[in-house]
Amino acid sequence: MTASRRPRSRQAELFARPKRSVIEIAATHRLVMITEETDWTELEELVQAIRRSKLKNEAGRPPHLRALIGAVVFRALRRMTYRDTEDQIRHYAPARYLCGLTETDWTPDANTIQDFEQLLGEDGVKKLNEHVVKWAVEEKLADPTVVAADTTAQEAAVPYPNEMRLMATFVSAIAAASKNVGAVLQGFVKRAGGLFRAAKTKLREFRLFAKTKSKAARSRLASAMASIVHQVQRGLAGGLARASGQARRLTKHRKAAWRRIQQLHQTMQRLLPQIRYWIRTGFVAKNKIVSLYIPEIYAILRGKIGKPIEFGLNWGIERLRGGFLLATLAKDKLELMDSRFAVRAVKDHQALFGKAPTSYAYDRAGSSEENVAALKKLGVSHVGLAPRGKAKWRVRGRVKARLISERAQVEGGIGAIKSGKYGFNRPPAKSAAAMGVCGQRAVLGFNLNKLMNGLAERRRVVLVG
Repeated sequence: MTASRRPRSRQAELFARPKRSVIEIAATHRLVMITEETDWTELEELVQAIRRSKLKNEAGRPPHLRALIGAVVFRALRRMTYRDTEDQIRHYAPARYLCGLTETDWTPDANTIQDFEQLLGEDGVKKLNEHVVKWAVEEKLADPTVVAADTTAQEAAVPYPNEMRLMATFVSAIAAASKNVGAVLQGFVKRAGGLFRAAKTKLREFRLFAKTKSKAARSRLASAMASIVHQVQRGLAGGLARASGQARRLTKHRKAAWRRIQQLHQTMQRLLPQIRYWIRTGFVAKNKIVSLYIPEIYAILRGKIGKPIEFGLNWGIERLRGGFLLATLAKDKLELMDSRFAVRAVKDHQALFGKAPTSYAYDRAGSSEENVAALKKLGVSHVGLAPRGKAKWRVRGRVKARLISERAQVEGGIGAIKSGKYGFNRPPAKSAAAMGVCGQRAVLGFNLNKLMNGLAERRRVVLVG
């Protein structure tokens, strides 16, 4: 019996309806305004310089820089996946206009956009953002003489890192990835089958019965799991050594699985001693790894009610008067501590704009005689470091009130980029480098929207889209 066909419209079309639509884009659309106001030649020269600094040579086809820069800008303004970005640029007229593709049928695919963003990196997207902020200064929408700064944490999209969960994730990930490399690690998978089953049993026992057991009993379960992980590590090390010659012939997803196994093995070599230190002493080891897949992230003490610790990366945020933001990613946990970033922010500002701000505000964590002296030496006239305890402010009157106001507004800017619209916090990134790109892209989208809103208000135009 054949399946019944879905009925069509009873009023048939006399001529086939064309699938190429003709539509006029509103001149007041936000993406149209960005397209017409942006100096694309300058942006292309900036991006080309970034590419040349990172590529060994320029062999191959020249990239469609205009379209790819437009795609990055579009992703900054509207948080979406790479697949959704490709679909929007292919079918959404304002997005095609932004990317300069209205006269062609070609569209960059998701992989091309992702590769381009990875090539730019966090430092490349940061330069694009600095370009936008300088543009805002030229338009008199931002004032670089009045600056406030603060630090914040960018949370990673990882589960809470307890020791048992980390070890169980390692064992299950190794078991799954080892099967995907074919015969390369076949012997290891066969020998480690019993260990994988034992790990599942210990994890089940811990999850179902640990709440009713004493702390000593839970520690014994974690210690037994650590012994299983140690045996898996030892067998994996031998398997990797024996299979290193065959790994060169792997292709596509098998090559990716091989890299994942190596990365997990190296991470667990550092993590397992830290777990055993915690089991033995009850204290967290220094520089504790909190994620197997993003080992660069760390625990950040925030002291917030309901969230005393956040797991991710440290950032420094500088706010110019007018609301525009500049972001700096910390290379390690201690680089951008509050007391250090108080001076670092002014140095970065001086490097970007040629001179230090006249007035500068920071919270009490940066207040010290050394910092005040360093800021005065850099050329800051009004140092508005919030004093500790009963100490007095170094500014007064209207200057003090203005700096207190500017300092308070930094929190509003940080909250805006962490909202769901821009996605600074908990980005869908699987590496620290990708988290850096997501952070700078969120700030870029925030600044672009603020710049367009300012230009539209000045011209008494109501933006759509």
